Amino acid sequence: MHKEILFKEIQETVLAFNFDEITLDRKKILKPLIDFIQYNTDIQQNIRLNFICTHNSRRSHLSQVWAQTAAHYYGIKSVFCYSGGTETTALFPKVAETLESSGFLIKKISDKKNPIYAIKFSPNESPIIGFSKTYDNYFNPQKEFAAIMTCSQADNGCPFIAGAEKRIPITYDDPKAFDNTPHQSQKYKERSLQIATEMFYVFSQIKK
Repeated sequence: MHKEILFKEIQETVLAFNFDEITLDRKKILKPLIDFIQYNTDIQQNIRLNFICTHNSRRSHLSQVWAQTAAHYYGIKSVFCYSGGTETTALFPKVAETLESSGFLIKKISDKKNPIYAIKFSPNESPIIGFSKTYDNYFNPQKEFAAIMTCSQADNGCPFIAGAEKRIPITYDDPKAFDNTPHQSQKYKERSLQIATEMFYVFSQIKK
């Protein structure tokens, strides 16, 4: 399979992924997302993925960024990744720092209470625009998308997502638990790499 260009440091991270480390239980959890992407690829429809967490500050952004990067890397066309929350807060600065340490080019383009970031994964691709918003914000799709629930709070608290074709729970432990501890950087990196590995596994399974 032809692989598209990523920034060198991201590329090195990706080449170190070992999909065999993903447990069978996690692969079962990821299978509905693979099926959704494959179905829409087969019928040549746009693939809209909205990653949803309570605050749209950590896990949902990591999932959005890594999924969009994986779609590009594997050449899966017409994939548009979004993120949102059940409430608006701000993209947590440690998330931007963690992505930057993995090789993403990140520029803060608005420095307000809820800053806006441009997150770039490849020299020739448009950056991902990252900021905290509710899942139904005008910036996000209003219909014909999969709602991927990245935290159990949002999954339990939002039994119905208007406009979603499919609802897929793929939950992750919150690295926020390690904020203001000596383990913060390590735990954010671990969570980012777990999400990255799983999103790249998902897109590696898609047949074009």
